[in-house]
Amino acid sequence: METQNIKQLYLKDTSFANLMQKRIFNVLLIASRYDAFILEEDGRVDEQIFFEYTSLNLSSPPRVTQANSFDEAFRELSGKRYDLIIAMPGIENSDTFEKAKEIKSIYPDIPIVVLTPFSQEVSRRISNEDLSGVDYVFSWLGNADLLLAIIKLIEDKMNAEEDINSVGVQVILLVEDSIRFYSSILPHLYKFVLKQSQIFSTEALNQHEQMLRMRGRPKIKLARTYEEAVAIYNKYPNNMLGIVTDVSFKRAGEKDKKAGLKFCSYIREKDEFLPIIIESSEVENQKDAMFLNACFLDKNSKKLPVDLRKTILRNFGFGDFEFINPHTGEVIATVRNLKDLQNTIMSIPDESLYYHGSRNHISRWLYSRAMFPIAELLRQKQFTDISESQEMRQLIFDAIVQYRKMKNRGVVAIFQRERFDKYSNFARIGQGSLGGKGRGLAFIDSMIKRHPILENYEGVSVSIPKTVVLCTDIFDEFMETNNLYQIALSDLPDEDILEYFLKAKLPDKLVDDFMAFFEVVGRPIAVRSSSLLEDSHYQPFAGIYSTYMIPFLEDKDEMLRLLSDAIKGVYASVFYADSKAYMTATSNVIDQEKMAIILQEVVGSQYGDRYYPSFAGVGRSLNYYPINDEKAEDGVVDVAVGLGKYIVDGGRSLRFSPKHPCNVLQTSTLDLALSDTQTRFYALDLKSMGKTFSIDDSFNLLKLSIRDAEKDNSLRGMVSTFDPYDQIIRDGYYEGGRKVVTFANILQHGVFPLAELLKMMLEFGSQEMGRPVEIEFAANLPNQEHKQGMLYWLQIRPIVDTKEMRDDEIGEVRDEDLLLKTDSALGHGIMDNICHVVYVKSDNFRSSNNSLIAREIEKINRMFTERGENYILVGPGRWGSSDTALGIPVKWPHISNSKLIVETALAGYHIEPSQGTHFFQNLTSFGVGYFTINPSSKGCLFDEEYLNRLNAEQETDFLRVVRFERPVIVKINGKKSIGIVIKPDAGNVKEK
Repeated sequence: METQNIKQLYLKDTSFANLMQKRIFNVLLIASRYDAFILEEDGRVDEQIFFEYTSLNLSSPPRVTQANSFDEAFRELSGKRYDLIIAMPGIENSDTFEKAKEIKSIYPDIPIVVLTPFSQEVSRRISNEDLSGVDYVFSWLGNADLLLAIIKLIEDKMNAEEDINSVGVQVILLVEDSIRFYSSILPHLYKFVLKQSQIFSTEALNQHEQMLRMRGRPKIKLARTYEEAVAIYNKYPNNMLGIVTDVSFKRAGEKDKKAGLKFCSYIREKDEFLPIIIESSEVENQKDAMFLNACFLDKNSKKLPVDLRKTILRNFGFGDFEFINPHTGEVIATVRNLKDLQNTIMSIPDESLYYHGSRNHISRWLYSRAMFPIAELLRQKQFTDISESQEMRQLIFDAIVQYRKMKNRGVVAIFQRERFDKYSNFARIGQGSLGGKGRGLAFIDSMIKRHPILENYEGVSVSIPKTVVLCTDIFDEFMETNNLYQIALSDLPDEDILEYFLKAKLPDKLVDDFMAFFEVVGRPIAVRSSSLLEDSHYQPFAGIYSTYMIPFLEDKDEMLRLLSDAIKGVYASVFYADSKAYMTATSNVIDQEKMAIILQEVVGSQYGDRYYPSFAGVGRSLNYYPINDEKAEDGVVDVAVGLGKYIVDGGRSLRFSPKHPCNVLQTSTLDLALSDTQTRFYALDLKSMGKTFSIDDSFNLLKLSIRDAEKDNSLRGMVSTFDPYDQIIRDGYYEGGRKVVTFANILQHGVFPLAELLKMMLEFGSQEMGRPVEIEFAANLPNQEHKQGMLYWLQIRPIVDTKEMRDDEIGEVRDEDLLLKTDSALGHGIMDNICHVVYVKSDNFRSSNNSLIAREIEKINRMFTERGENYILVGPGRWGSSDTALGIPVKWPHISNSKLIVETALAGYHIEPSQGTHFFQNLTSFGVGYFTINPSSKGCLFDEEYLNRLNAEQETDFLRVVRFERPVIVKINGKKSIGIVIKPDAGNVKEK
């Protein structure tokens, strides 16, 4: 048996939505009123078909239009599209068959079925008719299921080739020439197969998938001659689930009493184990059936339909799978579903496994349940010797794991306690909305499935953490049953609102679901908000509501208490004062907000009494602060050791572009690496059970020193080591010396393919969302707990820029209306609330005075801080340079109230621009713009003369502070790196 590493195998999912594309929607019934009446006592054929469809959970029942004569039928056909014609012949059959030929000549693509009342006389007449205009003749035996069987037989014929060849749908072949007999047996056969498809559809993860999955049921094909049977078999030899055949039917144009046996002999030459059921009214054919390893059924038996169902169930792979002892026939194990098979396969004895595996029993069972990818894989593996049993057992187990992972990915499953396990990814409790973050996570999961390169890129898998969403209807129920709206919408302090919510009660039905979730996750749980408005495409709602984390405890009752309080805490945060104020500011109504809750495993590892991931971060597909060769569309990532809250709270992270991972400004010099890299991190406190829930959702998080992580031995791969003797930083972890968080081994030396994966994640996210995106992620590097590196994608949201501008908007302003203009700008957006410009006077400027200028700027900045106002800062050389010859040596606190910083060049003092490198973190964190003015560039200007003509609010030997009555307008297009400052008294903007 040839095998491959199943881990490398990608099992392609079956698109059930693409099956059964051709349907019968409109049926034309040509029959006299009396003939139509005998179909159903009150003549309502439509209603009868509808009930047949709904009882079997089938969608799209066809509409039946009745025509009382062929003349009426021709009028109907000329005015409307019909998919099937059923004609009931009158007393004179000939007229029906002649008219059918006439219809066929005009409408050759419409199937025509003749439905006759059953009698010996009618059968005799039909045998002498010209049936060339008719696809099938059926005999009405009073069985209402016949109409359903006719429709499904035609649909199977229409869809067989596409569905069988595209995904491996199976075929049940019925070989029978007796009109009476196949009219009787087909309804039983279809009802059986459709009922079985209802059963196997429960393997689906939600109701929509269940409906679609039924389309994967086996097709039933009817052959009425030997040649037709051989042709169908030869067309689909690898897709035959089983054959039911009569013995006597036409062969070479003549009735052959042994045609069925000859057909079975033909099959056995090609397939030793294909299930065959031989039906015959002549009992002596039973011996031949046994010789051909086929089952035999007596056509004369009054319980033939029951016998046929039982035989098909036992031999065609339907129902439960029974592993037997091949020597005694004793049942060793019964398997009801795929999870059962996974749990059982390792304990099945070799003899039993070889018996079933070598006869394709297991793959046939999987085929019958529409699990085509895994069935196909197992059928292709030839199990030829019992010595291969262990290999086969492992292959089956690994294939099931891969299949279940693949099926779970990208599907919002209904949470079922008995089905949710370690291979489950995403499930919902409730029928309401998933909320913004929940939708985002579900979208990520489906996106990963569409891009299989993310599944195992250089040994690292991208996934979402195990997630269960409590839908918004749970929130509604909680609020209403506890009568909380009056408290929630009041002006009570946040602490009081939280107290009321914590005393309220969650629905009892959730308790068992939570307990099942604990068992599967086995890790701390993050309880995250997912409101209807969060992560909306059009309004920024991120970070408004609470997110709590709770530790994993052996005491499940205590864990349940913590989880319940966390959920209630998130619900309460909808009604805190800040949330209400934000609602008002964004013109939303608080009582229209509804909250879903995300329960999600916390990514990380346990280190003593604390828990945190190797690193976490935020990526954006647009970078408004590119450096060197970077472009805005190359994207930017902030990454830090520990929980991602550290970055969200403005902690010092490492910033890089995923397309330029070696280009890290913070580690470009020794001084920057030692001063501008991460020194602290967040971890979850696992001993926090006694703490009371607070409106501060970080009440149980620890803010620790990087030295604490060093003691945990969790930093390898993410740090470099500073050698104080040689005054050098060496990439990698070495004993002694300060550890500097540089991520050098990951970004520059490829220990973990972070940059490549993030580049793909941002590209795929932007493409599929159709706009720039922001993503959140966390990762575990390989360690004793995690053998394989894992990157978890936690969130995706559109980048919402409330100050967006048209690409051509900046170019519309005349130069004479501009105070500043540059083609080298960092940042993005519009500022229209700045009335002050602080600038270094270029007259008599001397770089030797730069230290004195820095002290003056510090005093002026302190004044602006006290007034709570911002300003534009303009000066020559590099702002923040420690070398006074290159620029003014300010530190960030000295210029912290500036919203736009401008570097200019003077004659005789032209310094290579720094583009804000000295306080890059602060520029990006606070959204400060940065202009570089190069006088030799046509795209740059600084109208200092204009400022000199204005009165100064304050003036020193080196500086002037000018105040305008109305604000200047700052516009920065970060995508194109261009920026302008428009004078407050500018004339009308020239229209292009």
